[in-house]
Amino acid sequence: MSGQIIGLQDWFETAPGQYLLAWEQAQFDQAVADIFGYHAIQLGLSSVEALRANRMPHRWLASADAVKPRRAALLTDFAALPFTANSLDLMVLPHTLELSPDPHATLREVERVLVPEGRVIICGLNPASLWGMRQRRAHLYRRMGFGELFLPEAGDFIGYWRMRDWLRLLSFEVESGRFGVYRPAVRSETWLERYRWLDTAGERWWPIFGAVYFLVAVKRVRGMRLLSADWRRASQRASAPVPIAGRVHREPHSHPPTSEGHGS
Repeated sequence: MSGQIIGLQDWFETAPGQYLLAWEQAQFDQAVADIFGYHAIQLGLSSVEALRANRMPHRWLASADAVKPRRAALLTDFAALPFTANSLDLMVLPHTLELSPDPHATLREVERVLVPEGRVIICGLNPASLWGMRQRRAHLYRRMGFGELFLPEAGDFIGYWRMRDWLRLLSFEVESGRFGVYRPAVRSETWLERYRWLDTAGERWWPIFGAVYFLVAVKRVRGMRLLSADWRRASQRASAPVPIAGRVHREPHSHPPTSEGHGS
């Protein structure tokens, strides 16, 4: 796990890595700005500050790397988080699942620790993209004895629709989803700039082929009914005594005792 995360962080220092990181940072900033609560946590990848635009009072970065990043508040196994059930309001997973040795277990832990109606934000590399196709071709060439990978070798890319299926099985409801990063898989910053126009064209004409996807999902609990903010006042009103019009309370008549056998 350690080598996987470090490999991706090193890749973020390259020109295509910086391009991808800038897009993801903008998406996180927009997505977390209006999510409210008390506790939020980012699982892994300190290269992106996924919670910097959020206003919750308690925000942490967790790492699964043996060499804890400078900003990380805790070191933990993502498949066994040290939090009680239903205790976190927001979790962000930047490439966390594709780098996890057991992504299913990690996602189950996310579902366990999130409060009902809590949110999880996930971003991952899209295997059905120009970048994903170049990576698969590079793997083929390497088996033939030549070629160089474009993306980090570690990790198993999880497709967008496959990720949605996983979330649905855990009773998450996908609130929003989008793709981004449409420029071709080139290493040069100069060539990436020349293809800048593809970001607009790709988003319009072939949106599902972006190099990365971004999902926001809500934890739903079946049978749960959210109470409105004035539920206490409503309860008090319901239990208050109510006079009944037209009803008069009468004391029972008292009859004086009768005397028998009066003398004449």
